[in-house]
Amino acid sequence: RCKNLSVSFWNSYWMLPSDVCGMNCFWEASFRYDYMKTHPSEKMHLAVVACGERLEETVTMLRSAIIFSIKPLHFHIFAEDQLHESFKDILDEFPYEGKVNYTLYPITFPSESAAEWKKLFKPCASQRLFLPLILKNVDSLLYVDTDILFLRPVDDIWSFLGKFNSTQIAAMAPEHEEPRIGWYNRFARHPYYGVTGINSGVMLMNMTRIRRKYFKNDMTPVRLQWGEILMPLLKKYKLNITWGDQDLLNIMFFHNPESLYVFPCQWNYRPDHCIYGSNCKAAEEEGIFILHGNRGVYHDDKQPTFRAVYEAIKNYSFGDDLVHSLLQPLEQELLKTMHTYCGRVYKVFIKQLTKSIRDLYARRSKGR
Repeated sequence: RCKNLSVSFWNSYWMLPSDVCGMNCFWEASFRYDYMKTHPSEKMHLAVVACGERLEETVTMLRSAIIFSIKPLHFHIFAEDQLHESFKDILDEFPYEGKVNYTLYPITFPSESAAEWKKLFKPCASQRLFLPLILKNVDSLLYVDTDILFLRPVDDIWSFLGKFNSTQIAAMAPEHEEPRIGWYNRFARHPYYGVTGINSGVMLMNMTRIRRKYFKNDMTPVRLQWGEILMPLLKKYKLNITWGDQDLLNIMFFHNPESLYVFPCQWNYRPDHCIYGSNCKAAEEEGIFILHGNRGVYHDDKQPTFRAVYEAIKNYSFGDDLVHSLLQPLEQELLKTMHTYCGRVYKVFIKQLTKSIRDLYARRSKGR
C-alpha cells in the first residue's frame, strides 16, 4: 500500500495528493518518467571544489542532488588532500543503488602561475576555471559552489544543454534582478555581462565547445582559446577585480555575449533575492529550484530561512519518508522566520520542494 502523503498547508495549491497511487494527479511527473525511461542518455556530470571547512556543506549539497535526480550522476570532487579520506568515508556509505559514482581530485593549477591562482578571491575558488582543461574527456558539466542545494532534480537544469543554440557554450544566472541593488553596475571597475553581471555559483558548461572556441578579448586582436586567455586576463585585471574568478568570467562573456545562455533567477536563488524584499518574480510563481546560501548564511543566524532549508536536508536520512522527515519539519521551522524579509516569502522555499517530493513518489509508484 502507498503511504498517505497529505500535508497541511494553508493553500490547497500546496496540498500533496492523499494517495500517491492515484496517478491521475501525476500526469506531469509520469510523462517525465516515461520520457526518461524511453530516452536514455549518458550520466550527468557535476563538479564541486571544496577547501577548508567545506566538507559538511559539500556533502549536504551532494545529498540534495541525489534525493531527487533521475538519471545517473557522476560527482567530480576537487578537494584539498586532507579532505579526501573524509569524503571517501562518507560517500561510500551513501545508498547509491548504482546510480551515483564519484571521483576525487587534488587541487591543481598551472605550475608556472599556481601561487597567483591560489590567492585569488578564496582558497581554491579559481579551480573551476580550469575544469575544461583538466576534465578533458567530459563533454558537459554542471559546476556548483559548495553552498548550493538542489530543490528539484539535477536532470532539469541539465536539460538546458539541449536548449543551447549553436554559439552558446555555458549557462549562468544574473547576479541581480534589481539594478538598484546590483553590485557590478554600481561598483565594478571592469567589464561585466549584461545589466547586472552574472553569478558563477551555478555554471552549466558544454566543455567540448569551450575547449574549441576562440574568444574575443580586449588584450589582442587575435582570438584566444580558453587555456590561453585565463592568465593574460588575470594579469590585466587583477588589481580591479573583487570576486576573483567570477569577475574573469564576467569579462570573458562581456566580450563574447553570444556564448552565454542565461538562467532565470530561481535556478540560483541567493539572499539578495529576498533580504531587501522579494525581487525574483520567477521564484514567486514557481518556487526556488536551486538555493545558493552564499555569505555563509547556512551557518549563522543572519538568514534563518536559508539555514532552515540547509539543516533540513543535512539531517534527512536516505530512505525516510520525505514528507514527514523533511517537508513538514522544514515548514515548521520556516514559520519561525517570518520576522525576516526572506521569511515573509517562505512559501517560495517549499513550493518547488513540495512538487519535487510529489513527483518522486509518482515515479516510484510508476516504476513498481
